[in-house]
Amino acid sequence: MRLVILEDYDQASEWAAKYICNRIIQFKPTQGRYFTLGLPTGSTPLGCYKKLIEYHKNGDLSFKYVKTFNMDEYVGLPRNHPESYHSYMWNNFFKHIDIDPNNAHILDGNAPDLQVECDAFEKKIEEAGGIDLFVGAPSYYLRV
Repeated sequence: MRLVILEDYDQASEWAAKYICNRIIQFKPTQGRYFTLGLPTGSTPLGCYKKLIEYHKNGDLSFKYVKTFNMDEYVGLPRNHPESYHSYMWNNFFKHIDIDPNNAHILDGNAPDLQVECDAFEKKIEEAGGIDLFVGAPSYYLRV
């Protein structure tokens, strides 16, 4: 892993978004070969998501053949609650890009059995071939 130190949040957000964009483009995803991205929630990655949306809207990046897995969700908070991570991801990222909703995976914090939910989530990650790039927060680090 390498450490990249930047001056401020905006530079870090843009650097992370460019890195993600370049990794997806270099991978050359297709219908039979999806790029799998692990994503965080919260306020830290918001600037990065805004830049990725911008790249998509400019025609520089497609999420058509990308699968995502979010690392967290609140237990007991309905998915349509404005503070759920499900709502956060859809309102701040997914609804602005061309990802197939079936390829955007977020844990169900209201599952009747949370262990079964977590096990099924891990199985989906395995079936996807693992995570190609995991973006971590709160202080922006990319695990490669």
